[in-house]
Amino acid sequence: MPRRNSPKPEDPRPVGGGVGWARAEPGPDGDYLVRAISGAQAQKTYRCPGCDHEIRPGTPHVVAWPAEDTGSVEERRHWHQSCWDSRGRRGPTSRRW
Repeated sequence: MPRRNSPKPEDPRPVGGGVGWARAEPGPDGDYLVRAISGAQAQKTYRCPGCDHEIRPGTPHVVAWPAEDTGSVEERRHWHQSCWDSRGRRGPTSRRW
């Protein structure tokens, strides 16, 4: 009998609307879904809301969005990993959420 590689219908879909994989993270400012982006996946320039600096193509980073807005692309923000980790200790920048 051949091996079955396709997912079974009862298998759970990934968190975050079925696009990629995201982990849930609680924080002082609410719950978020967070997905890691590798350097190979990063092909555009983004502005980090934590430090207001650019995230250049090829730079590993994270994408985060409020957990209650799982399907809203407009709420997603690209962050440097260190900025995301220290967001509770920093003051907001002018472009935050």
